[in-house]
Amino acid sequence: MSRESVLAYLGEDWGRVKDLIRSHLHTDVPLLEQTNDQILSNSGKMLRPLVSLLIANTISKPTDDSICYAAAAELLHNATLIHDDVADDSSERRGRPTLSALLGPGPAVLVGDYWLARAVDLVVRTKHRDAAVPAFAKTLTDLAEGEMLQLEKASSCDTKEEDYLRIIYCKTASLFRAATEVAALSVDATPEQLEAAKAYGTALGIAFQIKDDILDYAGTDALGKPVGVDLKEQKITAPLLAALSGSPDEARIRQLVREIPEHPENCATVTAFVLEHDGIGLAAQKLSEWVDRSERALDAFPNGPAKDALIEIGRFNQWRQV
Repeated sequence: MSRESVLAYLGEDWGRVKDLIRSHLHTDVPLLEQTNDQILSNSGKMLRPLVSLLIANTISKPTDDSICYAAAAELLHNATLIHDDVADDSSERRGRPTLSALLGPGPAVLVGDYWLARAVDLVVRTKHRDAAVPAFAKTLTDLAEGEMLQLEKASSCDTKEEDYLRIIYCKTASLFRAATEVAALSVDATPEQLEAAKAYGTALGIAFQIKDDILDYAGTDALGKPVGVDLKEQKITAPLLAALSGSPDEARIRQLVREIPEHPENCATVTAFVLEHDGIGLAAQKLSEWVDRSERALDAFPNGPAKDALIEIGRFNQWRQV
């Protein structure tokens, strides 16, 4: 299924989500309203609300809560991107200057806070809020812990696979999991369906981040952001971890990563090591395993176009180049 066919299947529910996001961001502060419009005009794939609505559709007809939770997932996602760009001092996202680069870090943090507050306001208005609020709150906790753990490991350069998986779960998969979990809650899923929805979101999110990390080594300018950024920031991700596994050069390579701030030319040496030891291919095998796990999680749901679309999203992620 193409993205266009998925959106056609979702029909007016997708339009309701987009309309709710825009209306809930409305403000009478001109600079903030203009900034919100700029962000919405460059909103990317909107994958989290898409997956959220599809999960609801696999179980029942989406409810008003389903629409609110899909919108809240996108608001929360963008809030975290804005804050991440400030924390990482990033100048570009999706091929355009970041909000931090345009307005400065202080105003960018305030805009991110606004989007976060509007997401919370949406969730607390819903019928299923007693279960949905803890799900989103756990995600916010995970996001903060993941960011701090990543900073710690970038400093020590001793990231192991279990550290990496925790980081990418916290920073990426946790929001996918929340988006699918609250979607299931919104349509009164059975306990089995709820666990399956969470398992799908987790596996899809981890696969999504592994793919992003592969593209940081193997991507092109079409990504909309510079490649090789992770290594410059001393982040040891799936391709490098795979190349290091069992290598007698592990200690030397990790030392080269530690010295990148003083010797940026080390990036080329480490990248060559990853390519020589098939780090990209080995990471792609890990990616495939997580895609398979996401598909298996969907066994709890009946066959139909929504389930087909969720399977196709996982497979598309596996082969995407942007």
